Amino acid sequence: MTVLLPGAALAQDSGDVFADAKGGAKVHAASGFVCPAKIGLFERDAVGERDPSLDTAFCAYSALDGVYGTITLVPVSGSYDPKGSLTAEFQEQEGTGGRMLREGVAHLAGRSVYARVYETTSLEELHYRVEFTGAAASAWAVEVTMEFASPRDDAVTQEFLNAVYAQVFAKPDRK
Repeated sequence: MTVLLPGAALAQDSGDVFADAKGGAKVHAASGFVCPAKIGLFERDAVGERDPSLDTAFCAYSALDGVYGTITLVPVSGSYDPKGSLTAEFQEQEGTGGRMLREGVAHLAGRSVYARVYETTSLEELHYRVEFTGAAASAWAVEVTMEFASPRDDAVTQEFLNAVYAQVFAKPDRK
């Protein structure tokens, strides 16, 4: 007899991908990357596998006023090409009318990190943007996608990015 539970298919099972840690944090088993329960004003909403065929995982965060940050952990074999790794996301932004504003190096946590920013729309003084960043540390790359309204959310977005990349670069011996 098979029993189906309503909503069970929608539940996120981080299974073998993440383990519980102190303070409500989640540790990515393969890389050792820690997704804390909070990063500044952001609270973690979910963790899990992003694409099992690529062995990628994610930690999703949100803050008030519709600011979102998603950390994606990507295994790296050989050299990491952030632009190549993020191509599908760029195509999705451009396919939905996003306009690239800039691409290049962002200085986050005292290091150089690849970044590309799109504007999706604007309303009065707010410009809705999506920023993609990526950098490798050892055998794993960390890619962060931020969704925010500029200039209102610029400072909180940079705080989130700096906190994430500070962790990335603080542990170069990560698995």
